[in-house]
Amino acid sequence: MADARELADEVLSAVNDHDVDRVLRCFRSDAVLVTPIGVAEGREQIAWYYEHLIKGFPDICMTVWNKVTCSDPAFTEWTLTGTHTGPFLLPDGEVLEGTGRRITVRGCGACTVEDGRIVTHRDYFDQLELLSQLGFELLPPPPP
Repeated sequence: MADARELADEVLSAVNDHDVDRVLRCFRSDAVLVTPIGVAEGREQIAWYYEHLIKGFPDICMTVWNKVTCSDPAFTEWTLTGTHTGPFLLPDGEVLEGTGRRITVRGCGACTVEDGRIVTHRDYFDQLELLSQLGFELLPPPPP
């Protein structure tokens, strides 16, 4: 039976291969994915999250630079890179069409396993870092 470290590594590898089906095989049917973008409950919503991410950034790559050696939860620090060429859902619900901009976002994830599958996966990254690289203005212009 796979442990949290093995499953976290498999998810990262599957994301880098843009293989959503392989990602989903790591999750229990009732799993929860928590990210700054929102909460996905169950495989259908988790699939939507990863499909959306890959559609918006078809060359997405997560480079691991630190793994904590505890077995559960597995904790990983990574850098996500990609080119924004497809639609991407913004925090206000609007869709930002491809900008052609490259992104580099640092983040980390914690993965908890029950019965050999991921039950909770939490990714943390700075949305401001991501959105500012996409050219999205979060602050109003200064007064004249």
